[in-house]
Amino acid sequence: MAPESPQRALDALGSAAGLAAPHELAALFDACARDLGALSGLVYVVDLQQRQLQPLIAPGAPDLPVLAVDGTLAGRAYQTVSVQVHEEEGETRLWLPLGFGSHRLGVLSAVVPGTRSAELESALGRLAEAAGVLVQEKSVYGDTIVRLRRSHHLGIAAELHFSVLPPLSYASTKVTVSAALEPCYEVAGDVIDYSIDPGRTQVAIFDGMGHGLHSAQCAVFTVAAYRSARRSGLSLVDVLRRVDQDLVVGLGGELFSTAVMADLNTDSGQLTWVNAGHPCPVLLRGGKVIKTLETSPRPPLGLGHLLENDPVDIGHEQLEPGDMVLLYTDGVVEARSPDGEFFGIDRLSDLVSTQLAGGLDAPETMRRVVRELLQHHDGQLTDDATLLMLEWRRPDAP
Repeated sequence: MAPESPQRALDALGSAAGLAAPHELAALFDACARDLGALSGLVYVVDLQQRQLQPLIAPGAPDLPVLAVDGTLAGRAYQTVSVQVHEEEGETRLWLPLGFGSHRLGVLSAVVPGTRSAELESALGRLAEAAGVLVQEKSVYGDTIVRLRRSHHLGIAAELHFSVLPPLSYASTKVTVSAALEPCYEVAGDVIDYSIDPGRTQVAIFDGMGHGLHSAQCAVFTVAAYRSARRSGLSLVDVLRRVDQDLVVGLGGELFSTAVMADLNTDSGQLTWVNAGHPCPVLLRGGKVIKTLETSPRPPLGLGHLLENDPVDIGHEQLEPGDMVLLYTDGVVEARSPDGEFFGIDRLSDLVSTQLAGGLDAPETMRRVVRELLQHHDGQLTDDATLLMLEWRRPDAP
């Protein structure tokens, strides 16, 4: 049978997907790939730690092996967001990146007869784009895709925590935001949030006191307080005050959270920020750390020390196009090796600079920093470790 035109095949996919449940997507993706002229099409979804690619298979289909993100062609397609090709006898396997905007979700594997053609590869690329949108949108309607993304059991604290997290990657023509959290199956107190609006981008990173369920409750409450204040149109300082007051009232002064809240004017590149007992962010330019963004120290939020007229030191920095601001929690720099050596800010800065200088994008840089952090700590962190990178994009950035 002659292949369908790409537009007709994708239209058919869109029509069928409208009423499809998450577990029915696998069959739809395979059918669309075949309509385009491929022999098969299979989506692999990345796990939460971005270590494995799990096959999304139809119910009742035979199990397929899980693929590693590191050391495989599939993983290379995921890491570099580029098509990878493996030619076999009489056919060719294409690995195409699968995402939703800049949010990387996995890869699409497509086997095509003979050697690949530019026309078929382009059509399969459009299928991968459509599949990324559907995987993202359908995930909230069932547990099929959610379970695929988990290699281990997610405890109550982590489940609560992930319920408020925004996507860990975002890109527009003016900014990118990329974040990473570990240990992702037990993370509790660390949390990030951001908002992209006309002319401004607001980001925040919080580190709640303690571990476990109480820490997760503190994190969720803090994000809710931050969003409530931010969405009320308050100034950066007033947001800080409001969150402090809300934590005192809501948590009775028994739990507290450190924080950095930043506001970037995406038209001018002017960055302002406030810091409440948190490690200072660092500024990267040309892939290298050039300075620490310091303000006068303040106590954490939730202790009631921010009185109405109490002065707050606001940081100001004029960014250049392409500049990146790295926010992190103390669990990153204070992670210890088995012999007691701290990971440290210098190691963190050098590692981020090296990855960026090698041409990697921010999401992949964050993934590799977490991988090195875990190796440094012998695979198991004793405290949450969170990173958030904010980039003011160059006009000519891809």
